[in-house]
Amino acid sequence: MTQDLSLIPLVLNASFVVQLVIAGLVLASLASWTVIFGKLFGLRRVRGGNDAFEREFWSGRSLSEMNQAIAAKPQTAPIERIFASGMREFLKLRERRLDAGTQLDGARRAMRASLQRELDVIESKLSFLASVGSVSPYVGLFGTVWGIMHAFVGLSNMQQVTLANVAPGIAEALVATAIGLFAAIPAVVAYNRFARDIDRIAIQLETFIEEFSNILQRSAAGSVPPQTSQPGSAQAAAAVPGR
Repeated sequence: MTQDLSLIPLVLNASFVVQLVIAGLVLASLASWTVIFGKLFGLRRVRGGNDAFEREFWSGRSLSEMNQAIAAKPQTAPIERIFASGMREFLKLRERRLDAGTQLDGARRAMRASLQRELDVIESKLSFLASVGSVSPYVGLFGTVWGIMHAFVGLSNMQQVTLANVAPGIAEALVATAIGLFAAIPAVVAYNRFARDIDRIAIQLETFIEEFSNILQRSAAGSVPPQTSQPGSAQAAAAVPGR
């Protein structure tokens, strides 16, 4: 009599522990795919928002105008929030008539703190993919070892053992390893891809902080006295040159 070695009957006929391992791996795979698609579209929005703001930043608009435009937006990109935090701190220190070095240091610290917060948000759930990619094969291997042990315990009660008796139990056990690899491989590939994309975003944000700091330094060194900084003169003092 031939044995049905298709996937579903193998899972249904497996031992309870192997079924439990397979169920956990399937749930981990579904969760990782949910994270993968969410992170894929999320990073795409981040890159698009950052690129759009950089084009606007170097278009020649004044810093004050861009700061007001960002404050009116319901949703902003990470680079916009970094810009707003640095600009807000710079203007606050400028109103207190502090020296140019203090203004620049305060704005830089505010932008660095904002950068860290943004990276924490962007990197969220990335560790989950790393965990799925590293742990799933071992969990699947555990299910395989347990299934093989269960199969051999059952064979010990037989007087005559043939390949037809051994094959179903071994196949049931190997399903756990296969599903473990199915869960791990996409998670590892996605993690490496997203880690590279996040590194590029981090470099873009750090470069912007340095460039913006240079502009603020020139603005602080050549700005008019704070008491005469009317909206028009503040915009003229903080005008952004073309790239």
